[in-house]
Amino acid sequence: MTTFNRKDVGELNKSERIWQVVGCIPRGKVATYGQVARLADLPGYARYVGYTMKMLPSGTKIPWFRVVNSKGQLSFPKQSAQYQAQQEKLEAEGVVFSKGRFCLQTYIWTTD
Repeated sequence: MTTFNRKDVGELNKSERIWQVVGCIPRGKVATYGQVARLADLPGYARYVGYTMKMLPSGTKIPWFRVVNSKGQLSFPKQSAQYQAQQEKLEAEGVVFSKGRFCLQTYIWTTD
């Protein structure tokens, strides 16, 4: 895991900033789209974070599955293959789901 340092994102383009932040989310933790945007010095760009995650090539090492919505839910349609893949990856890291949700307060990444 790479340690997050806000100074590291200064010279990067928007997508690179987002990838840098997401790459620092530790195993077993999640970050919201808005949180990633703020940490990438892109406040108000939560939807752009989602778009950027969608554009990642398959097989990427960037842990896209650790980015979730602010309700403590996954954003993919519940019956989709993407939803199942994201849930499985998070569960493998210890995130516990109940009725399609998890406790965001328990698993949210803090950068302090």
